[in-house]
Amino acid sequence: MKVLVTGGGGFLGQALCRNLVERGFEVVSFNRGTYPTLDRLGVRQVQGDLADRDAVVGAAKGVGAIFHNAAKAGAWGSYESYHRANVLGTRNVIDACRTHGIGRLVYTSTPSVTHRATHPVEGGTADTVPYGEGFKAHYATTKAIAEKEVLQANGDELATVALRPRLIWGPGDNQLVPRLADRARKGRLRIVGDGDNLIDTTYIDNAAQAHVDAFHHLVPGSACAGRAYFISNGEPMHARTLVNALLRAVGAPPVEQHLSFRAAYAIGALCEAAWTVLPLKGEPPLTRFLAEQLATAHWYDMGPAARDFGYVPKVTIAEGLQRLAEDCRASR
Repeated sequence: MKVLVTGGGGFLGQALCRNLVERGFEVVSFNRGTYPTLDRLGVRQVQGDLADRDAVVGAAKGVGAIFHNAAKAGAWGSYESYHRANVLGTRNVIDACRTHGIGRLVYTSTPSVTHRATHPVEGGTADTVPYGEGFKAHYATTKAIAEKEVLQANGDELATVALRPRLIWGPGDNQLVPRLADRARKGRLRIVGDGDNLIDTTYIDNAAQAHVDAFHHLVPGSACAGRAYFISNGEPMHARTLVNALLRAVGAPPVEQHLSFRAAYAIGALCEAAWTVLPLKGEPPLTRFLAEQLATAHWYDMGPAARDFGYVPKVTIAEGLQRLAEDCRASR
């Protein structure tokens, strides 16, 4: 079967393309740029913008399913830029499914769609944790809109499912761990709060596996059709323990200093004001949304994903850390 992966050049996108190729799928990736890694995998790349309906519909011609993984992430940017990529782009993907009679759509969402200030989520499922309110980040706002529209599109001719992987990391990561390591080496990293809050994360191969597992079970009327699922390793850890384990794996110094939530939130508000008024380049080092995320417990029940599409993480955190350390040593 030929499948389309949007955002196949990203961290999760490449892992997903690799997983699909290894399973014998013919993969097409819709990206803004071109990626040598995808060429080596034998993935055909189509360049275009998610907000361009004709480009998305054209890329989807002849495929049997779509993995919609592309999105504008990050902590900063105009609402319009997030809306174009995350909402309008998703509408174009749904439209492509309907135009070509594509019957399956697996959507990469985020647990951020349920964020509610400092309200902890402990062992939650998509059935017990409601959508968030009063988001302080355009990313969470627009991803929530898009997820709802994907699930509403589920029906007799198009089966849809939304997966919410939590904090993906592993070899090939160019965002989470590199940023932590860079700040740790510069002495600018702090644990927000006491670091005792339990958090879930997802090793990269498990995140890709979950998408393929869901795809194989996704048909109109199936248990997972029209539903959302949290995805993680199912091994919640204290925030400070996890951060230092990741830093140790890549040879960065541990973080020992703490910053109270109240101070972090205030700094985040000041940063947002400065980046708005001046404005400054890049992203603020801290935002109110990020401060809330860092100081709050977020871990989830993998039971529904296991029950409805057989998701059981194959790579433990311990094994993932070992792989990350080996990859780091090889890169050096």
